[in-house]
Formats: sequence, structure tokens, C-alpha cells
Amino acid sequence: MSVLVYTESEQNKFKKNAFEVASYAKAVADQLGTTVTAVAINANDTSELGNYGVDKVLKVSNPQLDNFNANAYASVIKQAAEAESAQVVIVSSSANSKYLAPLLAVGLNAGYASNVVEAPSSTNPFTVKRTAFTNKAFELTEINSDVKIVGVSNNSFGLVEHSGSASAEDFSPSIPELGLEVRSVDKATDKVTIADAEIVVSAGRGLKGPENWGMVEELADVLGAATACSKPVSDLGWRPHGEHVGQTGKPVAANLYIAIGISGAIQHLAGINASKVKVVINTDAEAPFFKAADYGVVGDAFEVVPQLIEKLKAFKAQQ
Repeated sequence: MSVLVYTESEQNKFKKNAFEVASYAKAVADQLGTTVTAVAINANDTSELGNYGVDKVLKVSNPQLDNFNANAYASVIKQAAEAESAQVVIVSSSANSKYLAPLLAVGLNAGYASNVVEAPSSTNPFTVKRTAFTNKAFELTEINSDVKIVGVSNNSFGLVEHSGSASAEDFSPSIPELGLEVRSVDKATDKVTIADAEIVVSAGRGLKGPENWGMVEELADVLGAATACSKPVSDLGWRPHGEHVGQTGKPVAANLYIAIGISGAIQHLAGINASKVKVVINTDAEAPFFKAADYGVVGDAFEVVPQLIEKLKAFKAQQ
């Protein structure tokens, strides 16, 4: 009866959240006095999971699963959970995992708690702390079903390394009818993704046009950050919709979120409120974002950001 963890991968490599959920699974397994088994779908090298507490890896290699399909992935994890007699299943809070987790819960007749930020405070009853009211509060949730599914909020638990190694064995589940055909996928390369980023640099209509985005990208490069934007910016076509963050876009739970020229509509703030430190740069001192931010700079982005880039480059040169 091991704890089962789904470790996400992309282009055959594990995402950062795979190691975070593995770390979380290890903490749960220690409380329950059991081991951790990971499900890895089309990941080339699974040995690194052992550094984060995984004891065994079920390797699934199937070209039908090269592109994410919620029904198929949920079915694979369900079969793995049943094979391992797992009573606790750990997933991330990525968009993909939030898509498949309810399907998995139905398949396993399990209770599901999303956006969990800490290891269980109790295992009998099984009690977890999760965010509520669009990250404005916390609640303690009991999962009383026989099988329990926990969705770990990104960048909440962190990476915890352990000395050890993970054995690997091939796992060949049945694949259900996919129901759709993916003909092509265009992916950005050589960029930090919003989902994996610890730092996100985001900008809004205050930049006045797409031609001014160079300084945002330069700041992101200096910080090793992902770039993002507000909904109006993506609606105007200044930036790709994949960079739109907020309640109606991608949620962000970065360690540092920098908002440039974003006033702070309630939908935007709700989607980024889980970020640990929020910084805003805006000419309008009354912008709603200042009430939510940890640090604020009232000033023209076209003056502040270049100076910030210069200072950061000088600081890094001294390291």
C-alpha cells in the first residue's frame, strides 16, 4: 500500500512540479509508514525521482500518450493506483492535473482536495490545508473516502531532497479510446514556462504596445523568469494567449511576481494571489494592484524598468 504520485513530464523530461509532488508524497508516506511509487508517462530518465523520495517508478511508454489527454492519463493513473493498492494519490495543481484529477476521483471513487499547501496535519482523519476564496484564505479539509487524491499547489511545498534511489519497472496499462486527434503542437523553446517559473515578469496595457515588450523580456532574461501578460494584452494580440495569467488565464504561484503597467483587475489578482511576493510598477498610485502588492513602485515603467535591469546586471556581475 504505497503512496502513488503522478510525475508530469514534457518533451520526455520531468517538469519541476514532478519533483515537488514527489517530495510531498514522501512526506505523506513517512506519516503513513509506507513507500512512494511514481507514475511516469513517456519520461526518458526516471532515476532523478529517487533524489526526492520515490522508491519505485512505473514507467509508461506509449506513443499514444505523447500529447496530453485527460481521459487517457486519468485511466493510466487509475490502473496504477489499483495495481499498487494506493490509498493516497498525489498530483500537482497544474492545468493538466486539475483537468484529470476529477476524472480520476470518479474512477477511484475518491475524495479530491486541490490547491493543498502543506503536508497533512493528521492522517486519521486525513486532514490537509488548502487555499480558499481565490487564495485569500485557508481551510482545513478532511478527506474521508477510502482513496484520497491530493493536488499540491505549485511552489507551496518546495523541493526536498533525500538520499536514495528509485527502482523502475515497465507498466503497460490499457489505453482507452482517445476521442480526439492532435495534428500539430507548436511549443516555445528555450524559455522558462509560466507553470515551472519561480519568478514571473508580467506586463499590461501600460506598456502601450507590443513594440515595447523588449524590456520586459530583457528583465525576465536577467532574472531567469517567465514572461506573462494581462488579459487585455492577449486580447489585443500584443502577446500570445498562452502568456495570459489570471483567474481567466493561467494561475500563477511564483515565488516572485512582478507586474508592470497592470492596474490589477479582480480577475487578475485572483489568479496570481498565490504568489509569495508581489511587486507592482505603475504610474497610478491608486491602482488596485498596490493594495495586493508586497512592494510597489509609483513611476513610469519606461524609466523604472531599464534602471532595474541595469542594477540587476551590475549586481550579478559582482557575484
